[in-house]
Amino acid sequence: MALPQEKLTATEERLASLAMPEMCGCTRAAREDALARVREMGLPGRRDEYWKYTRPDTLISAQAPRAEVFDAGEPMIFEDMDNLKIVFVDGVFSPEESDDLTLEGVTIDRIEDICGKDIHWAKELYGALESRGQTPVPRPLAALNTAFAKDGVAIHVTGKPSKPICLMYRHASETSDAMLHHVIRVEPDAEVTVLEVGPAASRFNKVMEIDIADNGTLHHVRAQGRDHERRAMTHMFARLGTESTYKSFTLTANGVLTRNEQVVELTGDDAVAHVAGACVGDGDFHHDDTVFITHDAVNCESRQVFKKVLRNGATGVFQGKILVKEGAQKTDGYQISQSLLLDDDSQFLAKPELEIYADDVACSHGSTSGAIDETALFYLRSRGVPVKDATNMLTLAFLAEAVDEIEDSEVAEKIVNRLEDWLARRS
Repeated sequence: MALPQEKLTATEERLASLAMPEMCGCTRAAREDALARVREMGLPGRRDEYWKYTRPDTLISAQAPRAEVFDAGEPMIFEDMDNLKIVFVDGVFSPEESDDLTLEGVTIDRIEDICGKDIHWAKELYGALESRGQTPVPRPLAALNTAFAKDGVAIHVTGKPSKPICLMYRHASETSDAMLHHVIRVEPDAEVTVLEVGPAASRFNKVMEIDIADNGTLHHVRAQGRDHERRAMTHMFARLGTESTYKSFTLTANGVLTRNEQVVELTGDDAVAHVAGACVGDGDFHHDDTVFITHDAVNCESRQVFKKVLRNGATGVFQGKILVKEGAQKTDGYQISQSLLLDDDSQFLAKPELEIYADDVACSHGSTSGAIDETALFYLRSRGVPVKDATNMLTLAFLAEAVDEIEDSEVAEKIVNRLEDWLARRS
């Protein structure tokens, strides 16, 4: 079926502004396949079902919108932790700022280096989960990334590293347009924590493909924010084996436009997937969480917990789906999306979905939106708590269910501290 002229023109203009790496090596076939899929699907438009709440214009334009580099005078949220730091500046690996990429229980290679090889373990994974994630919902910006991303890392986890791996993204140019593609393979009985932090670029398109083998575990925590004018489109594709665990949490603050997509497949029995997010937005701020979790095995558990705090006309979006395939009995699927609107100008748009083809399941979803609880606010004020402090306390309590999904107490504390700082600056 031919693409509408408007979509065809936008797609070809964007493709004309990009070039594949000169050396593609073992990623060439995946890149060429992804490019063909982009041409077939076309880049997203407002008439696409999963883009009706979010304007994709600035994410697909041939030239990235300018974004002023913001320096808050504070270190990145995980910078002072003991972790292995991998730094990218405007989407380019910075060896000077990064740690040595040697850590017990894990091997780390740059995507750029993999592109110079014909044989590498990541060959079977690069683009594979992204391609699987195109059904039943097309995700053309993810395919665009697979085709053209020139940098990123391939992380092969074979043991239990003694410290987290931290991907740090620095924004240095007002016109930077970055694409990063990360591939993670967690072997049986292995376990790793991956942190992400930083604004990355004026416009950022990131794909992370995660394959977790039987009894493997991956904890993922990221903090997006700092730069007020940045735009970001991120995709995470995860496939879980038997008795494996995947837990992902995202904190988002600041930015003109952020869309985070999570596509998770539970393909082995007794697998567990938790996806959570806390978002705080002010003014010209649009934040979109789009999640699709597929249960395709027996006795699996999934949780989606998303909380958004919005003020001064900010907009929050949540689109979450749980698909339970035939035979995926004893599925436990939970989904909650809630917003706290601190004024009458902000809005929250939600589209929760369940699609179930098994009869022995426990699945639920819910979505609510409202203002600060006046009774709780009165209670705190009657005990001498100033209204601004009381509002901040209730806001943190509202976000707590999402933050509680973080298992590492040190990481969770840093997330809470950053939320407290954000609220204090805007009180």
